[in-house]
Amino acid sequence: MVLGVLSLSLCPFFLGPVAWIMGNRAKKEIDASGGAIGGGNLVTLGYICGIVSTILMIVLIVLWGGGLLVYGLLGDSHSGG
Repeated sequence: MVLGVLSLSLCPFFLGPVAWIMGNRAKKEIDASGGAIGGGNLVTLGYICGIVSTILMIVLIVLWGGGLLVYGLLGDSHSGG
């Protein structure tokens, strides 16, 4: 859960995918334990935060890349003299 929350607030580019992967592993371990291991709700919260953070990271990268592309295309046409 800690990595998932940190991925949303501090470092989404690195911690989001890590939280997603670790959350998935922990969910499988909890399910395999047959109830012996607790904390399923916290793991689910971290897992979801990791997914959200990763998706936001991808959207921001696409928007940033698109912005650079548009700026590059428009910058060339407006910079002539």
